[in-house]
Amino acid sequence: MSSSPSEGTPNRRTKGGQDGSSSVSDPLRPADHIDSADAADDGITQPKLGFVGWLRWGWRQLTSMRVALILLLFLAIGAVPGSVFPQRSADPNGVLKYKTDNPDLFPILDKLSMFDVYSSPWFSAVYILLFISLIGCIIPRIKHHAKALRALPPRTPARLARLEDHRSVSRGTSAGSATADADAAASIDVAEKQLKALGYRVARYDRGRVWSVSAERGYWRETGNLIFHIALVGVLITVGVGGGFAYTGQRVVVEGKSYVNALIDYNSINRGRFVPDDAFVPYALTLDSFDVTYEALGAPGAGQAGNFKANLTVREPDGSKRKAAVEVNHPLSVGGDNVYLLGNGYAPSITVRNAQGVEVFSGPVEFLPQDNNMTSLGVLKLPDGMPEQLGLVGFLYPTPAKLKSGAFTSIRGDLNFPLLTLDVYQGDLGIDGGNPVSVYQLDTNDMTKLNGRGTDVKSIQLQPGETADLPDGLGTVTFENESPAGAKDFSKSVKRYVSLQIHHDDSVVWVLVFALLALAGLGLALFVPRRRMWVKATASDDSIHLEYAGLARGEDPTLAAAVDDLVRGHERLLDAAASRHPVKGA
Repeated sequence: MSSSPSEGTPNRRTKGGQDGSSSVSDPLRPADHIDSADAADDGITQPKLGFVGWLRWGWRQLTSMRVALILLLFLAIGAVPGSVFPQRSADPNGVLKYKTDNPDLFPILDKLSMFDVYSSPWFSAVYILLFISLIGCIIPRIKHHAKALRALPPRTPARLARLEDHRSVSRGTSAGSATADADAAASIDVAEKQLKALGYRVARYDRGRVWSVSAERGYWRETGNLIFHIALVGVLITVGVGGGFAYTGQRVVVEGKSYVNALIDYNSINRGRFVPDDAFVPYALTLDSFDVTYEALGAPGAGQAGNFKANLTVREPDGSKRKAAVEVNHPLSVGGDNVYLLGNGYAPSITVRNAQGVEVFSGPVEFLPQDNNMTSLGVLKLPDGMPEQLGLVGFLYPTPAKLKSGAFTSIRGDLNFPLLTLDVYQGDLGIDGGNPVSVYQLDTNDMTKLNGRGTDVKSIQLQPGETADLPDGLGTVTFENESPAGAKDFSKSVKRYVSLQIHHDDSVVWVLVFALLALAGLGLALFVPRRRMWVKATASDDSIHLEYAGLARGEDPTLAAAVDDLVRGHERLLDAAASRHPVKGA
């Protein structure tokens, strides 16, 4: 009788052709087994994931803790440009200055949203992916942790000696197996109470003449980890949702002028999509004076500005008035808004009259500081009142000095014989086309320069109180002196202005709450050890053998010391129990 391939040596394989049978016919091996000749010829066939399979794979990758950490790192890196480059929402004047200083680089950076980092598509994408990833990580872990909190500590291992942190002690007992069994059980009773007092959850596992207790603690470690991640999600939600109800605006206020908290009165504003036009509390701020101190000559940092202080009169929504001040890092709270001091500068008062002596313009003009010594650049646009539109570009030097090249510069930021120079342009100001135009810049492409460098006419030079003729008999320009009557110096000849940032965000309290929760959760996750302990007593005729062991769930450098403390404490408790109940006679 012929035998089948499965008889005799069922685990033995033969290649097709060696014994006249094919390996594919072996009933103990599948047709696509690696040793199959046919499978080897066809190659390895892997299952296709399909559309749903790829979605499931992508979801598992996105919701892994590794990807969440990578996205958190990307978010931190993505926020760096927001502190390197000026942002339109916080410092629009800084953006304009950067554009002027870097005309070639600015368009490239602007296309990459370097000046609108926190509202850019790429930053929002990382933000949303991190939000989804954290939620996908947290939900399964919450379920697993809730199950672990309800579960009993694991059974005592049969061989505790295999654990690295293991101790063993033998204690004598009175004669008789019954007494040994009672002593072993009593020792585990003592250990159970001891572990409960140390904050462990315990469970008894007794079998035959072996008594043991299993203990576990450190559940707060995982709880803290979950609190930390839930708090991060809370911060993301609060910032994302709260940003829709927040607004940040900028307003330049000149000494003696007022600002009303209304949408139309902002120089620039960035408001959330849920902020209506009438959401602004109707209060008003008047800049009474701006105080700044400069280091005296001969002192370290001579000429550098020290303290800044904007003295304001606040008119509350109910009509009452109060005096207040805004300083750097000391905002003013009014009407639910925080008012910050961003910058300051000079606003020389300029009066322009046409050839007929008619006043075309009169008032302060904000000049933007260009260096630490307050060399300032300003633009004045005159669309009406002249034969053609005029633009004046001026430089203010609070304490002027002449360089070897003949150009002026300022050597101090305070006012000492201030000098104003003006260049006049005639032509199209570019304000009639309907496109937004900055008041701090002058587009000279369609204008003709009438004086200054590149022409035969010198720039206009004025000190406070002086008047000069405009080129081509167009009229006159006057640099008004704002000094009090009878003043003998120029220290108050030019008005100051301040740049205020008004910020409203009701979500900051919740951000603080979630941030504190995150810190608390992180502290628990870092400093609460997760460990398991076991105490086992084995009874013999004249002694009991005690074993102690510990196992860390993660990094726990204090585990060995904890096991030693458990052993010593258990011995003391056993000795104390023996002294209270001495054994009488054998």
